[in-house]
Amino acid sequence: MPGVPPTRFVFLGPEATFTEQALLTLPAAARGTRTPSRSVPEALDAVRAGEADAALVPLENSVGGAVGITLDELIDGPPLTITREVVIPVEFVLGAREAVPFDRIRNVAAHPQASAQCRGWLRTHLPQAEVVDVLSNSAAAISAAAGEYDAAICAPIGADRYRLSMLAEKISDHPDAVTRFVLVSRPTAPPAATGDDVTSLAIFISHDRVGALLAVLMELAVRGSTSPASSPGRPVSGSGDTRSSSTAPDTSPTTASARRCRGCTGCAPTSASWARTRGIARSRTTDRSPRRPDSPMWTTPTRRSGWRASAPAIWARP
Repeated sequence: MPGVPPTRFVFLGPEATFTEQALLTLPAAARGTRTPSRSVPEALDAVRAGEADAALVPLENSVGGAVGITLDELIDGPPLTITREVVIPVEFVLGAREAVPFDRIRNVAAHPQASAQCRGWLRTHLPQAEVVDVLSNSAAAISAAAGEYDAAICAPIGADRYRLSMLAEKISDHPDAVTRFVLVSRPTAPPAATGDDVTSLAIFISHDRVGALLAVLMELAVRGSTSPASSPGRPVSGSGDTRSSSTAPDTSPTTASARRCRGCTGCAPTSASWARTRGIARSRTTDRSPRRPDSPMWTTPTRRSGWRASAPAIWARP
């Protein structure tokens, strides 16, 4: 029901990963029930079916870029609304069943993405150790706790949950890395402006001509919107030459500004084939994470298969 805080949350599982760590920063989620889902589509479908009030899923990472499956689900699936964003630092730790010197560590369990982001640290500090791929950061922590491997690379919440001895902290080669998550619920009326909001738009552009994206950005500019914080693209399946792009301006300064931005969906007849507001999210950045990255977090393809709109602004503008 509108105005009733969510109490049933689902998140991209398994437990004790960065997604659950991000979810626990929301007071309502810390008090409510939290259920892990096996995939992003499964989490979002639980919300659509009324089995959960809200789902937290990853949207973008400052190292790996946009999470394609999340963008595709939010654009192509039955409508859902982004109501909140959470940005947390991606700080990997090295944990073990008990304190052990580095020179005695023969193998390390890690998810491939985690080991890739810690490759330099591993080469410097554990050159003798074999890195063994596992299915998740949580699985790495569990296997180390069970003594299957000498150590594990995992999220801090995983080391705490499975009572690992933390041998090293902040071992990522990218110390400023962050991941942005979005809280998604069934469509509701737009919330009142808070001064720290981000509006998400999905804009499809089928005009295969130079300047099509610029025309859409001009529609936003004349309505008083601030500069878009991101515009990642996604290929449109079976679209031929059709292209699309997304913009996500911050509309937090005033309610009037937000209304003008939401009104930009009327630009479709002249600048875009289709536009949809995907949500107006209140931004929540953890105390230890930077406000925005120093460089863009995404790349966009230029193939003839086309581009598709993605989702919200990467960072709220102050």
